[in-house]
Formats: sequence, C-alpha cells, structure tokens
Amino acid sequence: MKLRRILGSVSRLATEKLSSSSSSYSSRCPSRQIFTARPSSSHRNAGSNRSEALPGNHIKWASLGSVRNSRFASGFSPLKPKPLDSIMDLERAKTKSPEELTSIWDDYHLGRGHIGITMKAQLYRLLEQRAAECRYFVIPLWRGSGYITMFAQVEAPHMIFTGLEDYKARGTEAAPYLTTKFYTELSETKDLVFIRGDVVLTSKLTDEEAKWLMETAQSFYLNDNRYKLLERFNKHTHEFEFKDVLQALDMPVL
Repeated sequence: MKLRRILGSVSRLATEKLSSSSSSYSSRCPSRQIFTARPSSSHRNAGSNRSEALPGNHIKWASLGSVRNSRFASGFSPLKPKPLDSIMDLERAKTKSPEELTSIWDDYHLGRGHIGITMKAQLYRLLEQRAAECRYFVIPLWRGSGYITMFAQVEAPHMIFTGLEDYKARGTEAAPYLTTKFYTELSETKDLVFIRGDVVLTSKLTDEEAKWLMETAQSFYLNDNRYKLLERFNKHTHEFEFKDVLQALDMPVL
C-alpha cells in the first residue's frame, strides 16, 4: 500500500526528543456572554483521561460531548462535535462585527484542551476543495532538539491528527490526539469560518502545539507552494521527500 510505504519512509526520518512545555493563559473576554457555559478544566481533563483508558471503536469523551464511532484513517465517521449554537448565541453574534467575533472566539477558547481560530470564508472554500483531492499529510512537530511526526487527515469540515508512530503501531485503531471542526454557519453573513480544535489526549499535546498544528496544516492547503508538497504526498508518493517538508517549515534535516 502506497500510503503505508511512504509513512514508513517518513517515520525513519523522524526523531522523537521530548521536552516539557507548558503555557499559561490569563486573559479573559469581556464579551463572553455571547457564549454558552463552558465545562470546567477538571471536567475536560477527566474526559481526556477516559479517552486514553477506553480502547476500541466506541470511545466517549465527556469533554467534547462526542463519540468516536468509526476508525481513524479509512473512511472515518468523524467525532460528533458540539453544534455552533451550543457554543455561541447566534442571535447575539449577528450584532457583532467580524473583527469582534474573531477576538471573542479566540479569547473564549483559551485554556487547556480547546483552541479557537478563524479564517475567511473564501480560504475555507479553497481548503475544502483541495482537501477533497488530498486528504492526508505528515507534519513534523518540533520539540526540544528534535521533532515528532504527526499524521493528519481531512474530511471537511473535520481535520484530525495523531502521532505517526501511533498510527503505524495501531493502524486504523489509532486514537486522535487533536480533532478540529470548521463551522460555516456565519460564512455568508460575516465572511468568517470559526475553527475549534479539541485536544483529545492532553498528555500528548499542549494547547500551543495544537494551535501550531492547526495553522500549519491549513497553510499546506492554502499556500500554493506548500500545496505542491501535499499533492506529491497524496498523488505522487514516489516523488515525495520528507526533507522538503522540513525545509518548507525552516526545520533542520536531522
């Protein structure tokens, strides 16, 4: 299988040198009344612990209100995330400018296990179009003096990430580290797509790393030069070189 062969080749290049990292967030959003109540951090962490303890195809994560009801990589049925109207008061959102909504969304999601970013509707349409043809990619995540390699899969409006080594070891049973949902409900009226990332395994990723992964993965779909690498990975695997990804991200070839 082509994908298996290229993943094996990539993993041989990847090194894993872990270093502890942490981030603290103290900002608070003055307009948070636009959002519904959020669970406590202890509740979110409890959900992530459950995900690590329950193997198989039906894993419930209390923190996300989600059920993983299929396997990771082959035609997966993605997690069922919270609908946008359970996170945001859509009627109040209509009274806010795109700039205000962007700031509120970003600030609201600060905290362990949740990441919020936004993008223009036109960019999302481009990402969606390209993801339909190129669903998979590998992204090095720098840690300390080395990197681990993440395996990404897109099935719009969802994007999920797991560790390449976990995927190689467990195949389609590999649990995602990070899930991402693109919300398009206000794309027509506000020209915004809201993006929510949920760190499923908090022992594997920090918020800062998750946000970097989300933004970096998007860049490979939206930047024409980077997209060529993504196309090569999906359509011309014999021409794909992982070192080209490292160079695109200004990382040293180890």
